[in-house]
Amino acid sequence: MMRFRPLRSVLLATTCAVGLVVPLAGTASAGNPATVHEAATTRAEQAKVSDFWTPERMRSAVPLEQLLKPKQRLAAAPAAGKPTTIAPTAFPNGGGQWTGGGKIVSTEGRVFFTYQGRTASCSGTAVTSTNKSTVITAGHCVKLDGAFHTNWAFVPAYNNGSTPYGTWTAKKTYATPQWVAGEDINYDVGAAAVNQLNGQNLTDVVGGQGIAFNQARGQNMYAFGYPAAAPYDGSKLIYCSGTTFSALISDGIGMTCDMTGGSSGGGWFLQFSESTGAGVVNSVNSYKINFIPTWMFGPYFGTDAQNVYNTAQAG
Repeated sequence: MMRFRPLRSVLLATTCAVGLVVPLAGTASAGNPATVHEAATTRAEQAKVSDFWTPERMRSAVPLEQLLKPKQRLAAAPAAGKPTTIAPTAFPNGGGQWTGGGKIVSTEGRVFFTYQGRTASCSGTAVTSTNKSTVITAGHCVKLDGAFHTNWAFVPAYNNGSTPYGTWTAKKTYATPQWVAGEDINYDVGAAAVNQLNGQNLTDVVGGQGIAFNQARGQNMYAFGYPAAAPYDGSKLIYCSGTTFSALISDGIGMTCDMTGGSSGGGWFLQFSESTGAGVVNSVNSYKINFIPTWMFGPYFGTDAQNVYNTAQAG
């Protein structure tokens, strides 16, 4: 069995012009329905979560992997006929702070939650959606070790305790049924439908990135997140870019990237424009392998990931 460590950390006015990218026709089956978890549905519950996440608590949230004991898992073998693993392509911007501005600054954010009584964090992306309230993240950023996280909130454009666009509490959180049932790393995809804040919907305030499913592998992508484990501290938006390759121990995709715990759930983008900060989400930061710390891996966004998104945007 391979040893790996998920990036369980403690590892988005108007919608963007990129919009929603539809899946390629004829490439997927019906998949499985997403699993739904009720979160802060009443005004009292929303207020309780908002009050819980003080600037001090946000700063104290640690990469989730620091709260876990090392464990081994056997990921499902890649399906027959999938591309073989190839060497990663060198990238110009790995693990650097994003200073380019644009849409990505407001649509990417930190995700905060309580895991087994401890404050923890991940990353997430506001995406174009019917309810204008959908955040895409990793499955382990909504549920882990048999239970969904509590006090779940999304803070776009987080900056060292500052919440320039507010704290958005989750009304419902979602994950693939494969992740909920057995925490299968191939399906480490999660989402949240957040409540309105001051009478407004999330993407009406921060914008929304596009999202796509069943796309070709081996494309150039940009990965974003808020890594909180050394040498990072969770206070800055970090990114990597490069050509993706087939994952080693899962059916996902990989990229050369040195982001650490806390970046989990941050979006991987196709068609990303450095000038506008807009792109199309097509995976999320999910896990790293202990003996190759410079590689990051994310789940392939197939039909089950699409079902999570579709369920969340209807929530």
